[in-house]
Amino acid sequence: MMSNGETVEIKKRLEELERRVTTLETSTQARPAPVEKGISIKEFILSKKPKNDVQRTLTIGYYLEKHQRLPSFNVKDIENAFRAAKEKVPKNIPDTIQKNVSKGHMTEAKEKKENLKAYYLTNTGEQFVENDFKKSK
Repeated sequence: MMSNGETVEIKKRLEELERRVTTLETSTQARPAPVEKGISIKEFILSKKPKNDVQRTLTIGYYLEKHQRLPSFNVKDIENAFRAAKEKVPKNIPDTIQKNVSKGHMTEAKEKKENLKAYYLTNTGEQFVENDFKKSK
């Protein structure tokens, strides 16, 4: 059996531990979650190593959807992204988009964006970029 002094000591230690746990819990909750730094469009293009303007256009479309969370993109978006990446802008962006459409990597969206045709990547197009321009098996 414990003495009265031991019981009092245990209660004090328990109260101190509970106070410390409460302090830890509230300080952890108050701290904001770390912000993930996103990859720049230039870094993304360099990491994928597209071989031509058609692949670069597809890579940029992928970036716009996955990293900038655009549901669709138009010719202006692609052109602006080429400029942001400091890449040479293709002379005929609609043609590079159309070549991706004909390969099944992009498709036209139902809604226009800023009165221009809008596009988004197909699953095939996403996988093609994710597999570094190799067809998935």
